[in-house]
Amino acid sequence: QVQLVESGGGLVQAGGSLRLSCAASGLTFSSYPMGWFRQAPGKEREFVAAIKWSGGSTYYANSVKGRFTISRDNAKNTMYLQMNSLKPEDTAVYYCAADAVPWNLGWGSNSAYAYWGQGTQVTVSS
Repeated sequence: QVQLVESGGGLVQAGGSLRLSCAASGLTFSSYPMGWFRQAPGKEREFVAAIKWSGGSTYYANSVKGRFTISRDNAKNTMYLQMNSLKPEDTAVYYCAADAVPWNLGWGSNSAYAYWGQGTQVTVSS
């Protein structure tokens, strides 16, 4: 079955950086658009970033644009989220997700993500 495993979360001071990883198995990783989402305490889960199956195109939420970078290594079945200039409001559990449809031309923030990881906590102190 499909498994997505996030890692790399932790505690960091405001202005610092973290790099999250998402290791995928059980699917043809290079065929699927992927995304990162986050959920802060008491808030709805929100979209953070998405990347096309080839890695050639990316899309970001306005709140992270210019600070976060999504990437993928299809040879390693792994996706990344480089987070720089972190702010306290970035504190959340971060989830990686795989699109429900391979080569989905409608990939992005509103796509139907079918597979989810267990999440990794990111805490940014002020």
